[in-house]
Amino acid sequence: MSRVDDIPVPGESAPEQGAAVDRAAIRRAAMDLLARREHSLQELRQKLHRRFGGASELAVELQRLQEENLQSDSRYAESFARQRMLRGYGPLRLRQEMRQKGIPEAEASLALEALDIDWYSHAQAVCDRKFGTGPAADLKEKGRRQRFLQYRGFSQDHISACLHS
Repeated sequence: MSRVDDIPVPGESAPEQGAAVDRAAIRRAAMDLLARREHSLQELRQKLHRRFGGASELAVELQRLQEENLQSDSRYAESFARQRMLRGYGPLRLRQEMRQKGIPEAEASLALEALDIDWYSHAQAVCDRKFGTGPAADLKEKGRRQRFLQYRGFSQDHISACLHS
């Protein structure tokens, strides 16, 4: 493949296991990905693995990028959490998505703490933006709002406070 963003080029495939892979090419591809946006170590490993296969040089280069602080799961987690919070997601959903992206639990917790946000008021703002500021007209509407906030990743405490105010 000739591009980093994992678009296969016809007739070209990832090197077979055991084939010599240029460490400079791995580093260049990783740097290209990191220049666009932060990536978790797991994401970066997956993307590079698709391009270069299971080369042993891949692990060495990923370790080197971490040591040089060019790839940082904590920096990625903070960026990811802020981005998703601004799109209206709650702490439970953020934690779950970070877990899926390979972010350690400790890093996810630190990223959520760094947001320094009142999740109760955030849930209320998300609910108001979606449904307006008026109270739910009936139980069916209240259930609809509750399911929406659950899907967005707010805890039952956040939802109860939002629906009873």
